[in-house]
Order: sequence, then structure tokens, then C-alpha cells
Amino acid sequence: MLPRVADSLSFLYLDIVRIVQDDTGVCAEVNSPQHGTETLYLPTAALSCILLGPGTSITARALATLARHGTTVVITGSGGVRCYASAVPDSLSTNWLERQARAWADDHQRLAIATAMYEQRFGAGVVPPGTTLAQLRGMEGQRVKAHYRLLAQQHRIGRFRRAYDPSSWDTQDPVNLALSSANTCLYGIVHAAVVALGCSPALGFVHSGNQQAFVYDIADLYKAKLTIPLAFSLHNSPNPEQDARRSFRDGLRLFQLLPRIVTDIQRLLAPEADIAAPDLDEQLVDLWDPVSGIIPGGVNYAATETP
Repeated sequence: MLPRVADSLSFLYLDIVRIVQDDTGVCAEVNSPQHGTETLYLPTAALSCILLGPGTSITARALATLARHGTTVVITGSGGVRCYASAVPDSLSTNWLERQARAWADDHQRLAIATAMYEQRFGAGVVPPGTTLAQLRGMEGQRVKAHYRLLAQQHRIGRFRRAYDPSSWDTQDPVNLALSSANTCLYGIVHAAVVALGCSPALGFVHSGNQQAFVYDIADLYKAKLTIPLAFSLHNSPNPEQDARRSFRDGLRLFQLLPRIVTDIQRLLAPEADIAAPDLDEQLVDLWDPVSGIIPGGVNYAATETP
């Protein structure tokens, strides 16, 4: 029995390796002058996301195995800092995608979900009735800046300004380097969970106009507890990008991020219902009927007697 996405491992970052499929499974081949070629087998069925950095090659057979096991493959820059492309597996059900599309297309539901996201981040009841999305964005900006100031004071950094400039990456301070690196890992994990549920990463409720809009929406729910405090704690690190990835991965074990992502997405899209994950033994392809709604597929609905 393969593990559910909520039970999966978070992510694995690889660079300067060759990923192949042999008779046993998917493995990473590492070449070094001292030890020659070393082989490390990857737990593909239990991994939610693999980040492939520079110097990485992967065979078609290995990529097909990862897709079959539901593992998202993300092509990143050095240190997993920037996402260039991704390969996502097919989902088993469109139930959550249909819920997401209906809510996204309805302005009232979209605003309600956006409001629920802000209240989850900043506390229930902090958003007055009738608040517009523009006002919500303003409230978020003020709270995030206040959070930055508080952490900067705690770590005695002085004035901090969030910056992300790939063209002058090496000139940025350690906090910004660590924050960008940790956020990239977070985006990869959220992307894997979103796709595993069958949702569209592009249909965001707060963010818009980007293929990762919904990923950014969900990732914002956890930055204040995960990536932002971690980045400020690494303000004196000589290698903040690498330290951010390792510390972030270790912190996920206590935070139980994947189960939270799955639960939060389901709660946001269906706040009125408690819907369990689809059973792998259930009929996966249904038919739509204008009168009855969803009816089982794989059934011969022809008349029993030919007139």
C-alpha cells in the first residue's frame, strides 16, 4: 500500500548526480575521485517532492517512475533557490479541482476563501465584515512588516528590508538568502500537495496571473511560523542557503507540514463538509448527468431491449 500524500516525506534536494532507473528502483549515482561511483536508492513512493539542482540529469524511465508514484519533480537553481520548471503527476480524482474552480469563478466565494486565509494567518475575527480584498492586502502588508521588525529587534540585526534579486544574488544579506532558499523548498512541498489532491496550482484566491498562484496562497499560511523565523535565525550563517534547507527540513518533522496542507486546503474549499480522501478502490472515472449529477462510469446504460 503506497502512503497517502499527508504521510509522505517532505522533499529531497539533489545536485551534481545522475538519476536512473534500474531493476530495483530509482537511484542517484554520485561520482567522486575518492570513492568512484556511489549509488543511493531513493524512496520514490514516500517522497512528495524532489528538487533537482544544477549538474543533475535524469532518465525518462526514472522520471516516469516518479510520476507514477505521485512525486513532484522541481527543476531549481543552485541551492534550490529558484524554480525553473516542474513535472507533476496525474491525480486520481477531480473532486477538489471542481470545488476549487467553482469557488474561484464565484467572486463572493473567492473573497470568502481569501478572508479565511487571512484569518488563519492573523487570527479569527481580525477581519471586519465587509472588508475588501484591497483592504486585506493592506492589513497583510502591515502585519508582515511588523513581524520583520520584531524579529530584527530580537536578533539585533537593525533595519531589515525584504529583497529578492536573482541578477545580484551574491550581494544580498544572509537573511534574504536564507528566506528565499527556504521559501523555494516550501513552494515545492505545497505544489506537490496541491497536485496530489487534484487541485490547480494556477487558480489562486489571493494571488493571480501566475501558474503558481494557488501555491503562493497556501504557502503564505505557513511562512510566519516556518521560513521567516528560520531565516532571521541564520543572520550570521556563513552558508545561509544550505543551512536554511537543512534546518527547514528538520523543522518539518515537528510541524507536520504535509498533513496540515492537505487539511487546510480541504477545509478552505469545503468548510461545510468533512470529506475523506478518495478510496483507491472506488470508481475513479464518473459520468456527469444533468438530472442526477454524478453517476458511476464503466456501466452500460443502453436499453436492455432493442425497440
